[in-house]
Amino acid sequence: MPLVFVAGPYRADSEWQVLLNIRKAEEFSLRLWNSGFAVLCPHKNTAFFGGAAADSVWLDGAQEMLRRCDAVFAVPAWAESEGARNEVALARSLKIPVFEDLPSIVEWASQVFVKDPSG
Repeated sequence: MPLVFVAGPYRADSEWQVLLNIRKAEEFSLRLWNSGFAVLCPHKNTAFFGGAAADSVWLDGAQEMLRRCDAVFAVPAWAESEGARNEVALARSLKIPVFEDLPSIVEWASQVFVKDPSG
């Protein structure tokens, strides 16, 4: 089962917008889970931890999780987020494929992660 990292905006000007960013990441995470992927969603891992530690703790931790993944799924508006841009850049530098739509990542997984017919 491929492990996918979800990259997208988290921080925002209001707690409401942070919640909406988390919900958007959840939406795509659930769609990925239902498509046969295991998913790391940093939005859920550290939801509302802002201010509990330096931002670098969360950003560095997310990048460490990303390093262990097979692919990255970049949610819509990911390019508006400095953190997500850095995550996508890191993935590309590590030759981890980055996808922005569900059909593309499903097609990639069907070619790279061929199921063993014996079970």
